[in-house]
Amino acid sequence: MIDLFILNALTIVTEFIGISLGLDYLGIPKIPGILLATAVIVGAASTGSFKRFERVCLTLVAGSLLLVPIIFMVHPDVGQVAHDFVVPGMPKGADLSAVTLLIIGIVGTTVAPWQLFFQQSYIIDKRITPRFLKYEKADLWLGITIVIVGAAAIISFTAATFAGTPEFGNFTDAGGVAVGLEQHVGKVAGVLFALALIDASIIGAAAVGLSTSYALGDVLGLKHSLHRKVSDAKGFYAVFVGVLVLSAIVVLIPGSPLGLLTVGVQVLAGVLLPSATVFLLLLCNDKQVLGPWVNGRFMNFFTSAVIAVLVILSLVLTAEVLFPDMGSDAILGILIGGGAVSAVAGVVFLVYRGIHPAVQGRMQWTGLSGPPGACRRLPCSPPPSCPPGTGLA
Repeated sequence: MIDLFILNALTIVTEFIGISLGLDYLGIPKIPGILLATAVIVGAASTGSFKRFERVCLTLVAGSLLLVPIIFMVHPDVGQVAHDFVVPGMPKGADLSAVTLLIIGIVGTTVAPWQLFFQQSYIIDKRITPRFLKYEKADLWLGITIVIVGAAAIISFTAATFAGTPEFGNFTDAGGVAVGLEQHVGKVAGVLFALALIDASIIGAAAVGLSTSYALGDVLGLKHSLHRKVSDAKGFYAVFVGVLVLSAIVVLIPGSPLGLLTVGVQVLAGVLLPSATVFLLLLCNDKQVLGPWVNGRFMNFFTSAVIAVLVILSLVLTAEVLFPDMGSDAILGILIGGGAVSAVAGVVFLVYRGIHPAVQGRMQWTGLSGPPGACRRLPCSPPPSCPPGTGLA
């Protein structure tokens, strides 16, 4: 729990770094701009209305569409983009260790540990029942598609913009991207990128802050729900406001190593992700908790493969830290060896399961059974049908 809190706080710091970079490009003073962004986040979440907060978030999500015009301004080679999207490859002359570190950072920022905690808590706070699971899955896949398309678009128009320029391969930060877009595409492109950066950072700070508050609320037994007003969930909102203010202060301190924090947080998230996903996989196979909604065989196989990849990447990062002079051959050895061990372990497990099938437990699952309107106790937090004064009610 402590490592989640620290990692979430540092992640929020990176969100405020994004806000400060956007403000710097637009010529807006950093201190009042960050304070205003913090006030917007806190104000949207502390109204005591879940629907109102969700409307604000959807409005901010629509702000991501500001990136669309940039694609048409830059007009990258669509054929090349489609090819590189499905055929991976390393940049010419790139060092394998640097590319591996980049991959770990991308994984850590795309599938961060805080998202696992936020997803389950936010769905519970929506006050929906299992009959809405199909809609939630559709909503999840829609979000995944939008994120992938958006990320591919950013990579595409930035690569096309900086190809053949002195800035190519010399990334500094998102503010430098905005400046480069202005120099090579036009002022409008730079402004749109800076606005989209601020918009996305505000969404991220709100989501990570809520993830922290939800998790601590579960562990400490606090009332934790956006349906509750501040006076009715003081601890929940105190944690939310506290972690936001603390992160904003770090960004405003002169001389803070913002660049190091940005990269370090993403890599740290990638390292901590395997342990979080292992516990998630165990939970998703617990019939006493999920009953008929436990993972199927394919989902377990896919998730195990993902976890194996994350563990191997974490081993590579650890080895690079312990042995800074480690060459590409050693990294390839770890990748190949780790893949071979994972494959053998998977085969052994399948053979074992074939010889010793899992025995169905006798304990009757009661997680979501009962007549409509009944108070059905969830393992983590009580559902909204429970009496006031219990967690999410």
